[in-house]
Amino acid sequence: MELAYYSDYAVRLVNTEEPARNKDSLTSVEAVRELFGPSTQMARRVADADVTRFRSVRTRLRAIFAAADEGDHTQAVDLLNSLLLEFPVSPQISGHDYLDDEGRPRWHMHLADHPSNATAGYAAIAAMGLAFHLTEFGADRLGLCQASPCRNAYLDTSTNRSRRYCSDRCATRANVAAYRARKRLEAERADRTGLTAESSQGNTTPADR
Repeated sequence: MELAYYSDYAVRLVNTEEPARNKDSLTSVEAVRELFGPSTQMARRVADADVTRFRSVRTRLRAIFAAADEGDHTQAVDLLNSLLLEFPVSPQISGHDYLDDEGRPRWHMHLADHPSNATAGYAAIAAMGLAFHLTEFGADRLGLCQASPCRNAYLDTSTNRSRRYCSDRCATRANVAAYRARKRLEAERADRTGLTAESSQGNTTPADR
């Protein structure tokens, strides 16, 4: 499993909440387990207490994305470093689950899950994955969706660092909203221009006519 894969753990957790819409899907043990995806061994360790602990980690991860989105890259790194210190990882070389055409293991780095509890394991993997993405591609590749009120987290993997939205749906919605705003502005300008012309005509003298 490539280390870049783990950065999605952070995005998945952050996006369980939509603060502007007052929505939170992280309300049960089952919701927490779903975040682990195919990692069923880690998911089985989830307990009731992990719901609250996961929310706490989520708040800290969102703060990292927010700082990066605002251009405060030093703050983003400091916040991420605090998570890395609190939730250390155990890197291992793995390959037994992935074989090449000749049946040989495809060796790769794997982050072993934390032994203490489900939150510690998930937080360690999410923080390390995010750290790998940040150091490899830059802090400006971490962002929050610009399609208000969404503000979902995303990782920019575009070639020209141009991503501004978490999904095609949000990008389309933002473009439509911008188009309608331009049309309203054009209509308002046309109305003002018409009123100015009428006013000018009303101020003419009989001699001018």
